[in-house]
Amino acid sequence: MSGTGSSVRPIKAWCDADSLWVELSDGRTLGVPLAWFPRLLSASEEQRHMLRLSTRGIHWEQLDED
Repeated sequence: MSGTGSSVRPIKAWCDADSLWVELSDGRTLGVPLAWFPRLLSASEEQRHMLRLSTRGIHWEQLDED
């Protein structure tokens, strides 16, 4: 639909050994397998923590991953 936007945005993101987790402003928490993101899967724990949240999503500058 034209003109309808979502006010839901990521407010927190983190990775565990197997998944990427994202907490949204509407209270939901979503998890997806790191296998869907090969760069994140092969990254170090420190690299996974170096992320930037925005209204457009999540970005890992060092890994060139969105």
